[in-house]
Amino acid sequence: MNLRLIGIGAGVLIILSLPLAGAIAGPDFAGQDDGKGGGLFKTLGLSDPARTPPSPAGRPAEPAATERPGPAEQPRTDSRCGPELSSPHGVEAQTCVLVAEGRTWGRSYYRNTSGHALDAVLTVMGPAGRTVQIRCSVGAGDEPGLCETPKEDSAGEPESYSAVAEFAVPDDEGRLLLRSGSNSPAPGDG
Repeated sequence: MNLRLIGIGAGVLIILSLPLAGAIAGPDFAGQDDGKGGGLFKTLGLSDPARTPPSPAGRPAEPAATERPGPAEQPRTDSRCGPELSSPHGVEAQTCVLVAEGRTWGRSYYRNTSGHALDAVLTVMGPAGRTVQIRCSVGAGDEPGLCETPKEDSAGEPESYSAVAEFAVPDDEGRLLLRSGSNSPAPGDG
């Protein structure tokens, strides 16, 4: 009786493994390859990228094209940032001017551990009196965040731009808790 159970178990195991064997083998059944190199190995990234499919009608085979995984290459972004600053009220920030592909914008990285929601105003000042300003809501919490102005066409050298972020309590008085600039001196620099 044990031999009968072992035989049934082996038969079930073979039947259940057939779909897996077919997935590993891919679409190449009876020598008919579809040229796509499918199957489980391809899905798991284990197939040979230089694999050359058989050529139809005896023509010389061409190597398969290799795919490059990952996102497309991003354009270079240059940044000029001030120091990381913190206030005794629980606000930390660093403000930067960013330049890429002929566009300039401001960004402030922050963390608000004050226990209160805050307002932030980020201003980018450029040559010839050009100014861009945005208001951001800064939620209470320990998670880092960012406030960013829209990207504008650059007008002049990147050094002619500066950015300032001001973090304040959103009440009638708007008590300022921290001011962070892209060209601020580091604490202790004067």
